[in-house]
Parts: sequence; C-alpha cells; structure tokens
Amino acid sequence: MRKREYDESDVRVRPGKASRPRTKIRPQHDDAEAAMVVAVDRGRWGCVLGGDPNKPVVAMRARELGKTPIVVGDEVGIVGDVSGKTDTLARIVRVEERRTVLRRTPDDTDPYERIVVANAAQLLIVVALADPPPRTGFVERALIAAFAGGLQPILCLTKNDLAAYEEFAASFSDLELPVVLAGSNDPIDEVTAMLNGKVTAMIGHSGVGKSTLVNRLVPDAYRAVGVVSGVGKGRHTSTQSVALPLPGGGWVVDTPGIRSFGLAHISSADVIAAFADLAAAAEDCPRGCTHAGPPADPECALDLLEGKAARRVTAIRLLLAAVRSNDTY
Repeated sequence: MRKREYDESDVRVRPGKASRPRTKIRPQHDDAEAAMVVAVDRGRWGCVLGGDPNKPVVAMRARELGKTPIVVGDEVGIVGDVSGKTDTLARIVRVEERRTVLRRTPDDTDPYERIVVANAAQLLIVVALADPPPRTGFVERALIAAFAGGLQPILCLTKNDLAAYEEFAASFSDLELPVVLAGSNDPIDEVTAMLNGKVTAMIGHSGVGKSTLVNRLVPDAYRAVGVVSGVGKGRHTSTQSVALPLPGGGWVVDTPGIRSFGLAHISSADVIAAFADLAAAAEDCPRGCTHAGPPADPECALDLLEGKAARRVTAIRLLLAAVRSNDTY
C-alpha cells in the first residue's frame, strides 16, 4: 500500500488560536531603574530606588526571570510603576551579579543552599556572654561562612555585665577578628562607626539581644520595616530577613534567629581563598590537598609559613575541624 502524500490542505488550524508562535525574544529593559531589595514577603519584594530609603517600591518578579532567587541585598533592575504609591506594583526584570553572598545549609549533610543575604560587606556575629552561654562552634561556622562568602566578620558581644569577655574573644585573636561590646549598658558608638555607610548582615541565636541591638541602631525599627518595605503589613517577624536604614547611612540586615548553621556547601579551599597570603602559599600544595595538615596532608605548603601567617593557619584549621564535626550549632 502506497504511503499517503500530505499537502497544505491537511494542516488544521484551531479556530480562535494564533497561527504564529509567541516570540521568545525578550526586551532588554535598558530603561530599568536600579534598586536594592530590602524585604521579601509572599511573592512580593520591597525595594528602594537607588538605595534611597525614602523611595520605596513594591515589585513582583517578571515572568522571564522564572524562579531566579531574589533575596534581601540583591541589586535589581525594575520597570513599570515605580512611583511607590499605594497599591502600585513594579516588576523586577534583572538581578545584578552578586559581589558577596552569605549562605548556609540546613545541616552538614544537606547540600541545598539557602542564601541569607546578598551584597553585604560585613557580617556582625552577635553572641551573648551568658544566658544563653556563648558557643564557639557557632562563631566558628559563622566566620567560615563569612570568609567563603566574601564578607568581613565582626564579633559583637552582648550581656558583658554578666560575664567577662576577654577569654572568649581571645579564642579568635589569631584571625584578627574585630571585637565590639554592645551590652545594654555599653555605648554603641563603636558599633555604629563600623556599620555606617556599609551593608551589614546581622546573625545570632535567639535570646542573645539581637533585636535589642537593632532597636538601638535603628530607632523605631519596627516602624521602619513598614516604611521601607511596603510589603504586607510591615510587621517585623523573626522568619524573614529585612534591611533597615541606619541613621548615619548604610544598612543593617536583621536576619531570623539561627537554629542551626550547616556548611555542606563550603570546602577548605573556599576558606583559604579569603586570605591573600594563604591563598598564594596554597598554590604550591599538591593536587587534592585539603590543607588539613599532617597526617592527612603531609605536604601541605601552608606548613611552611611562619609568624603571624602560621598562627592564622593553625586557627583556620581549628575552624575547619569544627565544621567537619556533626554539630551544626
């Protein structure tokens, strides 16, 4: 039986449907305005035009971005109604390349990364010296996340009226980690000076005084959430990160209380790369070196360093050993 030959009369066009497929060419949005994401809530993003807290805009994610993650601190391009008036909605059409990223995983066995904050210059690690007692493990993990993500860590100690701070702070002295005191009876001028003009992420366990510190840094912080974000009812809950404008310029990003800080996504090389002198020395390490030192890596080039660099190597190896433990703090 001869195979039937088809011609144009065999083509069926469904009535009411366009015969030409929809184009996949998307506009470039060259006129998109630059903005910074300051809050996220149920598919809506609170942004500020040009980083100005007095120019809040609420936006949605454009369809062409798909499921591209957009987090607090992201620098984005937005189009549409950018007036910021009530019940208006703009569109985020572009997410700029991130300079720094603070990431964590649910635990050390789960490879799924959660981006906490983007483009922060600093990480303020808030730790209480008592009630709850301080945990070196949490600080160690936060330091590694900061080093790997490109953030400058700062250790902020609270409740120093209940316990001395010197011994705990000395645990990290070889890392040249800045330490500031921010107890309820301490002036916060030093903290403010370190944060002004920069974007700083703030992390800490629940109960360490983080919210108290936020309210001292940003007077009337709860009202500021509503004014800046324009998302939802402007409530400052413990489940979402939010960026708050500092009176002297810059932003502090208040993050949810940390229950665990997994680092399944970070390798020893990521941490070593944060230090120029160590990274240069590591280039002479044999292939596959984990920089753990003997006996695991008997030919690690970091063992040849001397003085301050050698002490820093020792301190970092202690951090990496802590990460390899199963306690996510």
